[in-house]
Amino acid sequence: MHGVLFWRSNQGCHWVNSENLRIFEPREVSSLVTWEDGRCTTDFLSSLPQPQSHLNVASGFGCTTIFWYLKNRPEFLQQYDAAGTIQDYVVSMLCGLQKPLMSVQNAASWGYFNTRTKTWNTDILQEWRFPVPVLPDVLDAGCIAGKTSYEWCGIPQGAEVGVALGDFQCSVYSSLSESTDAVLNISTSAQLTFSMPEGFQPENHPGPVQAVTYFPYFEDRYLAVAASLNGGNVFASFVTMLAQWTAELGLETTEPNIYSRVINAALPVKDPQLTVCPTLFGERHCPDSRASVSNLTSTNLSLGNVTRALCRGIIENIHSMLPSQRLKDSGIKRIIGSGSALARNASLKQEVERVFPFPVVYGKDVDSAVGAAMVMAQH
Repeated sequence: MHGVLFWRSNQGCHWVNSENLRIFEPREVSSLVTWEDGRCTTDFLSSLPQPQSHLNVASGFGCTTIFWYLKNRPEFLQQYDAAGTIQDYVVSMLCGLQKPLMSVQNAASWGYFNTRTKTWNTDILQEWRFPVPVLPDVLDAGCIAGKTSYEWCGIPQGAEVGVALGDFQCSVYSSLSESTDAVLNISTSAQLTFSMPEGFQPENHPGPVQAVTYFPYFEDRYLAVAASLNGGNVFASFVTMLAQWTAELGLETTEPNIYSRVINAALPVKDPQLTVCPTLFGERHCPDSRASVSNLTSTNLSLGNVTRALCRGIIENIHSMLPSQRLKDSGIKRIIGSGSALARNASLKQEVERVFPFPVVYGKDVDSAVGAAMVMAQH
């Protein structure tokens, strides 16, 4: 949703036959800059113009990345005349679009996009010499972007292709069956979200940077979202650290083996006593935050204690961003748990059920691809 890819119009790919399938291969295309990109420092972000939008900008957002290239590597931008998320690139290649198309959901995730008027902040961007022509045209989520120009992987030529949707919104759509449900997704990162009432409109300008933001959803509605940069990636970093220590001690094991052992070690621990602040990757509302461990004693350094404290820290961090009381005040009665990191970690599940005073249901079909299919079938 936030990442950016650049390409040259009409030269973004070439079509080939491979194992009896018709596929396309990238040609005049840049590397993908993902949402995890950290090149836009706090100082750099503060030097950018204020957007005409309720959403603040952050490192890893498409427009801020383009601003960084404009300032630091302008010659890079001169190679390309089109840009979009990686999903928008795929849609453009499938349909042979002269100019890329983007959904409101992805455009909002790039920054400098007004969700009320559904337009880019063109005047502001032009004033700052931003290469506005590379920005895609924008459609509502659920609209058709075009038709396949060729048969593709068994999909016939002429098949309708929807404009690319936000993967987060689609994940929520696949599982949010009641207006009183909230969805907690923990994969690489972590999100806690619920649907705002029909007719809700956020402010038309950025407010103070806060933990909860409002992302465009479907049918002109919004999701209230606490989007943490720290989720399964923090636990993965912990496992990688253990694997490196083990190797340095001259022992051999695999990361999957470490995953299962540390989770099992944490399961019987109820009160680890030590405290882990898990913000290893900062947070968008507090980019300079760092991770820390406190209240260490000689009696709480076991693998189970440390692992349980880490799991607790990940859940308490997202809870601090969107507390239970606010969920109650918004009419939430149930939490749908989803995401690969949550599904594979029973200790994380236990912490969710400890921290949040709601019934927790773990969805079986919480998946962005499922959600995208549902959306297009219904539109």
